[in-house]
Amino acid sequence: MDLPSRPEQFDFHGVSMIHYFTDNWENIQNFQARPDDILIATYPKAGTTWVSYILDLLYFGQTSPERQTSIPIYERVPFLEIVKSAEEGVDLANNLPTSPQLIKTHFPVQFVPKSFWEQNCRIVYVARNAKDNVVSYFHFEHMNKAQPDPGDWSSYLHRFKEGKIVFGPWYDHDNMKKNDMANFSTVPVMDFKISPFMRKGKVGDWKNHFTVAQSEELKTTRRR
Repeated sequence: MDLPSRPEQFDFHGVSMIHYFTDNWENIQNFQARPDDILIATYPKAGTTWVSYILDLLYFGQTSPERQTSIPIYERVPFLEIVKSAEEGVDLANNLPTSPQLIKTHFPVQFVPKSFWEQNCRIVYVARNAKDNVVSYFHFEHMNKAQPDPGDWSSYLHRFKEGKIVFGPWYDHDNMKKNDMANFSTVPVMDFKISPFMRKGKVGDWKNHFTVAQSEELKTTRRR
C-alpha cells in the first residue's frame, strides 16, 4: 500500500503551517459563529480531545447518550480549519445540528474567525506544560502522515523552541499573561510593580513559601 506523501511546511502570515489548514482560508475566515457556540482553542496535543469529550458529555450526555457510541468525536466537535477529510471542518461546523455547537481550533488568536468575537462566543482555552506538549506532538507527528516528518528528537525540540513547527510557537499561542485586555493591567488598584495578576501558574510553587511545620499544620486543619 502506498503511503501518502507528507506535506511541506511553509510560512503563512508569520506562522508555520501546512496546506491542510490554509487551503480553505477564505471560507474559514468567513465562518459565521452563533452566539451560543463554544470554541475549544488549544495548541496541538494540549488535551483538545479530552476537553472536547468532557464538554460533549456535559451538554449532550444525558439527552443524547447514543452520540458517544455512534458519532466520532471529530464529527461531534469539528476541527474548524481541517481540509484533508471526507468533509471539510468548516462544512461540518456549518451543519452541526446541536445547540450549542462545539467547535475546535488550533489557530493562534490572530487567525480565529472574527465572528467568534463579534458574537461574544464562549471560548474554552487549554494550555499544557511545554515539555509534555512537545513530547506528545513529536510522537503525534511521527504517526500522522498528514503532518510533516518530525525528524529526530533533538532537531524537533530545537524547531519547537524556535516556533518552527505546524501552528507556530507554543510560547505565543494566545499569550494571555501579556494581553492587556485579559491580564487586569488596566485596573488602577493593582500594582504590577509588586506582582502581575497572573503571577506564575506553577504547580507546586507553595513549596517555595511553606515551612514543613506550616504544611503539616494545614494538613491537620483540613482533617478537622
